[in-house]
Amino acid sequence: MAQPGEQRRAIVSGASIAGLSTAFWLHRAGWHVTVLERAPQFRDGGQNVDVRGLAREVLQRMGLLDAVRAANTTETGTVVVNTDGTVRATLPSDGPEGATAELEVLRGDLAKIILDAVPEVELVYGDTVAEVRQHDDRVEVVTTAGRRLDAEFLVVAEGARSRTRDRVFPAATIHRRDLDITMAVGTIPRIDTDDQTWRWYNAVGGRSVHLRPDNHGTTRAILAYAPGEDLLGVDRREALARVRTRYADVGWQALRVLDAFEHADDLYFDQLTQIRVDQWHRGRVVLVGDAAWCVTLMGGGGASLALIGGYTLAAALTDDVNADPVSALATYERRMRPMADRVGRTPKALVRFAYPRTRAGLVARGIADRLVTGTILRTLVQRLHAGKEDDDAVTLPTMRSCP
Repeated sequence: MAQPGEQRRAIVSGASIAGLSTAFWLHRAGWHVTVLERAPQFRDGGQNVDVRGLAREVLQRMGLLDAVRAANTTETGTVVVNTDGTVRATLPSDGPEGATAELEVLRGDLAKIILDAVPEVELVYGDTVAEVRQHDDRVEVVTTAGRRLDAEFLVVAEGARSRTRDRVFPAATIHRRDLDITMAVGTIPRIDTDDQTWRWYNAVGGRSVHLRPDNHGTTRAILAYAPGEDLLGVDRREALARVRTRYADVGWQALRVLDAFEHADDLYFDQLTQIRVDQWHRGRVVLVGDAAWCVTLMGGGGASLALIGGYTLAAALTDDVNADPVSALATYERRMRPMADRVGRTPKALVRFAYPRTRAGLVARGIADRLVTGTILRTLVQRLHAGKEDDDAVTLPTMRSCP
C-alpha cells in the first residue's frame, strides 16, 4: 500500500481502448500508471468502432468529444447491395439507433486520441506480463523482458484471448462461446466507385463482404463467413489461400478485396469468440474490456463498454483514497456488470440472419433486412443507455478525486 504522501501506483497490461481509458482516469486522479503493451509500437489502424450511450458522456468528461467527432470515418449510412452493386436495402442510419453512429471512428484513431491525452503515463512497448505474484499489500509483476514492477493492483486489458487472465483466474470461471464466424480484416486502396456508405453484400454459404469508408483515403474491408474455421496461428499465406478458396464464386467485389489483402500490411484473421468471466477481480488483479466481457463485433458496443469500464474502475478506486483497492475492485464490478450483462450474448438466430447459408435464407434475409436489423440496433442502443424505468438505473458514478 502507498504510504501517506506517496503516489499510488497501478499497472495496466494492454494499450487497448479499455487499458488507455483506465490509464487516463487513474492518471487524472493522481495515480502513477505503467502501461505494458505486447506490440513493439502503437497499434494503429483497425476497423470502425462506434461510441454510443453513456460512452459519449465518458468522452465528454475526458474533454475528448470534439477530437473524436473530428476523427469521424466520414461514413454516412449503411446499405445492403446486390451482386451488381445496386442497393437492395438501406438500413436505419438516422439518430442514435442507426447502424452508422454519430461518433463513428477507427479503433486506432480513438486509441491514439486517448493516448495523446495522457503523455505523462509510462508506456512500455514490446513487453508484457510473464508472472504475477500477489501479496497482502501489493501485486508484483515480472515481465518477459525481466522488469519487476510493484503496484497496488494490476489491470488486465489484453483482449478476449488474454494470457494474463488465463494465468491468474481459474479456468472454470472463464466461459468462451465460439460464434463459428471467421473474419479476414484489412485496409485496401480506395477506388472511384467507393462511396461514403458501409456497403454490405451477402452470398449463399454464409459468406459476406463489407466495405466501409475511412478518413485516411483508404477503404476498410471485411470478409466474414459462417460456419467458420479457426485461422488463428495459421501462416498468413495459407490462411488467405483458404479464404480465397471459400470466396471463389462469391462475386461483387470479393476478388478485389482478396487481391488487395495479399499486400495489406494490417491484415488479420479472427474467430469471433464471446467471453464471460464469473468474477472480474481476483485479489489485486482486475479485468476490464474484452478480457472480462467480450461481446465481439456481432454483439456490438465493445468500444463503448471499454470506455465506460475504464472510467467506472477508476471511479471506484477514487471513492475513498484510504480504502483497500481490493474492496474498490468489487465496487467496480457491482457497478459495471449490469451494463455488460445488458449487452448480453448473441442469439444463434442472429448469426443465421447475418450469414444466410441457403438461397431461401438469402431471400428471407432480403425481406427482413430493414425490420429485423432496425430492431436489433434499437435493442443495442437501449442496452448502452441508462436503464429504463423498469430496470435498475445504470449511470456513471462520480469521479470524486477528479478536479
